Amino acid sequence: MQDGVCLLIRMDEEIRTHIDAKRYTEAFELVMAQYQNKVFRLACSILGNHSVAEEAAQEIFVRIWRALPGYRGLASISTWVYAIARNTSLSALKTASAHRTISLEQARVRIAVSPREETRGPDLPRLVAQLPRKYREVITLFYMEERSYEEVARLLDLPMGTVKTYLHRAKKQLAAAMLRSKMTEGGR
Repeated sequence: MQDGVCLLIRMDEEIRTHIDAKRYTEAFELVMAQYQNKVFRLACSILGNHSVAEEAAQEIFVRIWRALPGYRGLASISTWVYAIARNTSLSALKTASAHRTISLEQARVRIAVSPREETRGPDLPRLVAQLPRKYREVITLFYMEERSYEEVARLLDLPMGTVKTYLHRAKKQLAAAMLRSKMTEGGR
C-alpha cells in the first residue's frame, strides 16, 4: 500500500506540472488513467445503478476537463477529483429521484422477490448497493479505494468520528444482510 501512495503522489505531481504549464490535454489524460475506475466505483456506490453511474462518470470527466484551467492546487488532485465526482453523482441522484416512478420500498420488494442465480457466496456488490448512501460512500472509499480514515473524512467533508461510526454501522448492516442472504439460500 505504501508503494501505491508514493505512486499516487508522483502521479498527482505530474498532473500538477502539466496544469501549471497549461498542458491540459496531457493533464486530463493522466487524470483519466489514474481516476477513471475509481470515479466510476464512487459513482456506482452513490447511485446504486451501473448504467446511471456510467453516464455520471462521463459527466464527471467532462466537468473535470472544463475545470482543469481553474484548478488552483488548494487541495490534492485526488480530493479535487473526488469532490467533483461526489457532487456530480449527488446531482444525478437528485435528478433520478425526481423522475422515479416507483418508491424505493417497491424496488426493494422487487429485488427481494425476484429470482436470483445460484452463487457460492453472497453477492457483496448487491448488498453494498442496498446500504444507505452515506454508508456506501464510506465503505467504497475506505475498503475499495483503500483510503485512510482521514482521507475519507476529507473527501466526504465529515468528521473522522462520523466516518468511523458509518463504517461500523455499514459493516454491521452488511453482516446482517449476509446472514439473511445465507439463511434464505439455505432454506431453498
